[in-house]
Amino acid sequence: MSTTSFPVPDHSSTLRAALLAADFTADGLLDLLGAPAYAALARSETVPALRATRGDTPLETLVRLFLLQRPVASAAAEAALPLAEALADGWVVRDEGGTRDTVRATVDVRPYGGPEGEDWFIVSDLGCAVGGASGASGHGEGVVLGVGGASTTLAGLTVRTPVTSALDLGAGSGIQALHAAQHATRVTATDLNPRALGFTRLTLALSDAPPAELRAGSLFEPVADETYDLIVSNPPFVISPGARLTYRDGGMGGDDLCRTLVQHAGEHLNEGGFAHFLANWQHVEGEEWQDRLRSWVPRGCDAWIVQREVQDVTQYAELWLRDSGDHHGDSAAYAERYEAWLDEFEARKTKAVGFGWITLRKTAAERPSVVVEEWPHPVEQPLGATVRAHFERQDYLRTHDDAALLAGRFTLAPEVVQEQVGLPGAEDPEHVVLRQHRGMRRATKVDTVGAGFAGVCDGSLSAGRILDAIAQLTGDDAVLLRDRTPRVIRLLVEEGFLEPVLDPDLDPDLA
Repeated sequence: MSTTSFPVPDHSSTLRAALLAADFTADGLLDLLGAPAYAALARSETVPALRATRGDTPLETLVRLFLLQRPVASAAAEAALPLAEALADGWVVRDEGGTRDTVRATVDVRPYGGPEGEDWFIVSDLGCAVGGASGASGHGEGVVLGVGGASTTLAGLTVRTPVTSALDLGAGSGIQALHAAQHATRVTATDLNPRALGFTRLTLALSDAPPAELRAGSLFEPVADETYDLIVSNPPFVISPGARLTYRDGGMGGDDLCRTLVQHAGEHLNEGGFAHFLANWQHVEGEEWQDRLRSWVPRGCDAWIVQREVQDVTQYAELWLRDSGDHHGDSAAYAERYEAWLDEFEARKTKAVGFGWITLRKTAAERPSVVVEEWPHPVEQPLGATVRAHFERQDYLRTHDDAALLAGRFTLAPEVVQEQVGLPGAEDPEHVVLRQHRGMRRATKVDTVGAGFAGVCDGSLSAGRILDAIAQLTGDDAVLLRDRTPRVIRLLVEEGFLEPVLDPDLDPDLA
């Protein structure tokens, strides 16, 4: 498609009905292609899908047209979709260069399954396949990508509670706005690239979602005086020399774009509101990366920052040079660009780059909670409920001193199991591990007292009474046990192994 025109979704409901009738959905694709070809398509590999769509059913025609971006016979297209309307709106055009009567797509239309089984469609530029930006090489700097791993990660992290207002900052093809439209009364989508706003409009229309208010501009400029209950952003976070590609390069020095976004987010959050970001950050010589990120957190906000991956500067440069297709071009030009990346990192004393999640929550607490951690291990998406529970536990812990913890009651989280580690046949284990099988999937070592305490936490007895009973069984000093155990309880609550029993009748702090 051209860089200025978009399909006009006047007949989007008719086109949507045709796509659904042909089973052009996430489940329909999996059934047609099979798991290997479906997974290959997500990696931008089209050969297995081409082999699986040699027939002339409407579904096979739509896959070749919109996903594989091959010209299809007009007669086949007419059997699969309302061709006259699709031509009039601009979803497809006559293939003038062909030797027969064919049509070709102007946009990439991807079936996408919503969290409640909704059949949605993500609209983006041709050639930008699911699974990453590798399909973007050769496109202009204003290219708009479809849904990929980063965007689905952010969607899974987002707290999904009903809200009045939501902001998708840097909307791209509109996936975050689409999710937000399911639980927000009003959605605003912004992007520096006007073409991205056009694609957001198409994604919402073809997915039968309420329209969003679309505004062009950089960062928070389009919403300068406004506040929201939810902010989500998958920004152009790549730390690069220059801003060659709008969809990924921030155009600011180093990690300044991500820092600026996070530092100003608090000004645009309503009390209790959440802001979710994906971000990259520099690891600078002589500086702890955790301190760098703590300095980003705005006043009046709790924060949970999780570093998921770290790459040294050579790995990072190579990743994004491949992303833009530079490794396929002239070797001298590739080397020159590689040098430019390394020069930039050297000038900034950057030794590595971290990638992860940043979540803020606006709070009136006198002592905001800022947790910065590294967690490269597998997690179970979606994590929105886990993120919300993290901040609820922070609320509990900062209002409960050690005495209150001992007076409190707890239950063991339902997904936690106990593992005993030691030599086979040994009478006692070397240590005991509590392990979560959902959410963050954490594991923590505990001693026999900690394991015994967690094992009997069913909400019926206070922590203090449980410890007194353990002291009687083990012969430990009950006073010493009460003195040293609150630290363990606090850790187990903070990491989600124990859940406080929130009873306003028994806990005046919750009344």
